[in-house]
Amino acid sequence: MPWNMNDYPASMKNLDPLIRKKAIDIGNALLHDGYPDERAIPIAISQAEKWFNEASAEEKKDFRKAVAPQKNDLHTQNKNAGKLLAATVKVQYEEPNWQVISEGASQASNLCATKEEAVARAKEIAKNKAVSLKIYKQDGHLQETYDYSKN
Repeated sequence: MPWNMNDYPASMKNLDPLIRKKAIDIGNALLHDGYPDERAIPIAISQAEKWFNEASAEEKKDFRKAVAPQKNDLHTQNKNAGKLLAATVKVQYEEPNWQVISEGASQASNLCATKEEAVARAKEIAKNKAVSLKIYKQDGHLQETYDYSKN
């Protein structure tokens, strides 16, 4: 069920109001793409917190002024969202970065300077999606696999 600034999941209650606004916006887009509430909520919160930590003061100011998300907002639907939701997450080296990417995705969700940073982010994503994680060596050989589908 989509949310707005007056009706949102309890887990968003204690968020900074700007992070909550961003989480609602992201969460509504995920719901529109077919994500169930129990997956959309932690992903939206995580992404909103990441945005808040990385956004410039100007970006935050602009978003604060933007119209608050509504339950009936239109979102562009990602035709591949259902497939990507269940897709294995991979950490692989693509010169000059380590990338976090879901199998079948056309672009990485994260680019990291170090493998450790990429693995940490990939574990977070794989746990949220409840899927497997494959970690590759820099030479492209599979190093290890984790299965978060049973958690």
